Amino acid sequence: MASADVQNRVMENDIYKYRNDCDKPGFRNFSRESNKFDMVYKTYTDMHSNQCVEFVKRKHEEWLQFNHGKLTIMKAVNLLNTLIDESDPDVTFPNSFHAFQTAEGLRKMYPDLDWFHLTGLIHDLGKVMAIWGEAQFATVGDTFIVGAEFAPSIVYRDSTFAKNPDLHDPRYNTKYGMYEPNCGLENVLMSWGHDEYMYHVLRHNKCTLPEEALYCVRFHSFYPWHTGKDYDHLCNDKDRKMIEWVRKFNEHDLYTKSPDFPDVETLIPYYQSLIDKYLPGKLSF
Repeated sequence: MASADVQNRVMENDIYKYRNDCDKPGFRNFSRESNKFDMVYKTYTDMHSNQCVEFVKRKHEEWLQFNHGKLTIMKAVNLLNTLIDESDPDVTFPNSFHAFQTAEGLRKMYPDLDWFHLTGLIHDLGKVMAIWGEAQFATVGDTFIVGAEFAPSIVYRDSTFAKNPDLHDPRYNTKYGMYEPNCGLENVLMSWGHDEYMYHVLRHNKCTLPEEALYCVRFHSFYPWHTGKDYDHLCNDKDRKMIEWVRKFNEHDLYTKSPDFPDVETLIPYYQSLIDKYLPGKLSF
């Protein structure tokens, strides 16, 4: 067992790596200077200790029966009025505001891509799991692939995985683990969270959003891939094409975070028209 001093040094080095992991100040500040550091670090420690292959498989069995309720999209957005993301070092306001901020940022930049605007609105709706009792470490935060070695760019990688059983399992702790080279992201097992859940909700309910939208929903928190540039050895040509859409999306998911809230009431008619077009009625969650 490493001494407390050694463990602290490992954590300090780990934190340092993410002090400047985006090119705009004030965002993704995972350092000790963040006002939310203690909560954020604990959330990631719990996530990285528990999210292994068997854990993710159990969550699939639990959540992908889609028997937790039937909701309209706007109802799901409203449920996030009370949710503060414990993994997010940037904001302390409810997730519902962030949904409209992201959507409006995409609408301003890509006025002709209405499906992209709606993707911004719905991308975090899988966080309703937390409202229904799921732990935040299995709902929010950056995602990663389980069943292969944990990539170096995963936030707090060096100090939070010691208790993860897959770290010591030869089936899962090598470069390719249980996968084949270039198998494609559609064939890997992602850590469990709101991205993966909402992606499956959209598939299950036969939404008519394009594949680009589904990639953005499923992988917008997959920072080790779209920002850290890890996992290319598991990607295929489709993934390498789609990553550009995820990066376009991420610019507005991340950089529209602000305490200046949009006037939601004036925006609802427009977004309801998009919901009626792509995701009408009640969805099974």
